[in-house]
Amino acid sequence: MLLTDAVVFITGANRGIGLEFAKAALAGGARKVYAAARNPDTITLEGVVKVRLDVTDPKQVAAIPALCPDVTLLINNAGIARFGAFLDDDSEQNAYDHFETNFFGPLRLTKALAPVLASNGGGAVLNVLSVASFLNGPALATYAASKSAAWALTNGLRQELEAQKTQVSALHMGFVDTDLTTAIDAPRPNRQTLLPVPMKAWRQTSRKYWLTS
Repeated sequence: MLLTDAVVFITGANRGIGLEFAKAALAGGARKVYAAARNPDTITLEGVVKVRLDVTDPKQVAAIPALCPDVTLLINNAGIARFGAFLDDDSEQNAYDHFETNFFGPLRLTKALAPVLASNGGGAVLNVLSVASFLNGPALATYAASKSAAWALTNGLRQELEAQKTQVSALHMGFVDTDLTTAIDAPRPNRQTLLPVPMKAWRQTSRKYWLTS
């Protein structure tokens, strides 16, 4: 799928990776960029259409197709990450919170916008995941579990949406310099350098993209 004249909808677009996606979409010739965030007042990028959206709120998600009927590319970027192991006292709550945002968020929004994508020629869905989709450990146990589930979701959606010619891809990222990784003592490449890569890769048909340090 080409970005030229695409209508892009990006969740979590007020900062970090989502903000860089919005910048790259505009630079790549997108006709329109919907930048979604819980508080649209936090979106400062010029040239985008601000959208209020909490991906954990089913009512807000259900309203999106009517508000954005021209979407051709959905980027499910919004996510949370907390430290914690499975045997921690608060692990069940952490797991619930991670899955609510990182798994059910993309599921809800993709279900809501799938008919819109179909009516606009098929389009594409990009789920922003993590190398933690394949690796797990005590530091980010419940986070990694939610990303593994989101990877399975991506693979399932690809099969279900194939008939309407919607391309479904996953972006598995390593540590990047965002607010989510400030407490991690590890190399964190600059997001402004990395994020144009998957946008340019949209010209290809690969189903998985990797960005690692």
